[in-house]
Amino acid sequence: MTETKATKKTSNTSKGEATEAAALPVGLSEVLDTVEVLVCTGAGGVGKTTTSAALAIEAAKRGRRAAVVTIDPAKRLADALGLDGLTNEPAKVPGKWPGEMWALMLDTKTTFDDLITRNANDETHAQEILDNPFYRNISSALSGTQEFMAMEKLHELTSDDRFDLIVVDTPPSRSALDFLEAPGALTRFLDHRLYRVITSPGRGFAKALSTAAQTFLRTVSKVVGGEVINDVVAFFQAFDGIEHGFRERADAVVARLSSPDTAFVLVASPKKETVTEAQWFAERLAEADIGVRALVVNRMHPNPARPASSSADNQSDEAGAMAERLKAGAAEHAGSALGDYYRAAADLAMIGEREESHLAALTKTVAPAPVVRVPMLSTDVHDLAGLKALAAHLVG
Repeated sequence: MTETKATKKTSNTSKGEATEAAALPVGLSEVLDTVEVLVCTGAGGVGKTTTSAALAIEAAKRGRRAAVVTIDPAKRLADALGLDGLTNEPAKVPGKWPGEMWALMLDTKTTFDDLITRNANDETHAQEILDNPFYRNISSALSGTQEFMAMEKLHELTSDDRFDLIVVDTPPSRSALDFLEAPGALTRFLDHRLYRVITSPGRGFAKALSTAAQTFLRTVSKVVGGEVINDVVAFFQAFDGIEHGFRERADAVVARLSSPDTAFVLVASPKKETVTEAQWFAERLAEADIGVRALVVNRMHPNPARPASSSADNQSDEAGAMAERLKAGAAEHAGSALGDYYRAAADLAMIGEREESHLAALTKTVAPAPVVRVPMLSTDVHDLAGLKALAAHLVG
């Protein structure tokens, strides 16, 4: 992958210095210029998908070769990019910019099939696994499979020389936590005693199990059928030959997510419930020693009581004084057009201050990460022009 500014910085400093540098309160613009992976996460319905696409477009405008991947099965991203649809393979988005932009949507089963094929000993071994009834079921339906395949796709894209920035649009927050934990969950499973017994070479499965375990399996067989149990055992014994590749890739993804070259951007809206969800996720990230590099708050109401030029320390005091003046103006000019203007401005100020109060605890939690407040736009973001307008707010 092309060496970025962040890569060069890391190569010339110690691990501790690199971590400290990554924690500095830089703007979202600088994050876009330096990182190799940008993970956008947050609750559903807060504009996370459009934010991801807008950031990828902005990166392409800056000369980077960006790919945006969504794990959300919704079709919004393809619609916004003006594409007929997205597949599991990156599609180049047409546009006039110095860099490039690509987009794709995760297909869990296709990604799993490709992973099996690449890691199998040979074509016969791969086909043995792909044809296994148990594998055909878990490759698209088992809980956690989507999250692990998302990790695999991230590994695949970061190893692709076509791209120097990967923007990941994750599922809503609590599913996104599964996305982060997927590599560790796989490793724990491969180390589990039951897995080791099933795949134990040179011993019959039934002989290796304790009497209690055999009794349990016989009971399960009566419920789901002995054929199902045999399919499960056959799958894991075939899988045993390729587990090393899975381990290596899981370890590589864990290292990637904790690297200074990876940035997590938390996306929220000023509504109380979505801020609560964002607060929960920020705390979980902190527990995993992962810092939020920027907080994006979409659909903020314009607040005439908060001058953009004032400092953060003074904004709250100035807002209170301005709100009082607006109320006084509304009372003084009641019944006139000017009074209506003052009243509307006072109402907006009240809404704006309520939104700021919702965000207060969250901004402290993610500090020193910058907070990017995106105003409520006049139109819905549904095409490239709308995404470019959103991008201007994100990095302006």
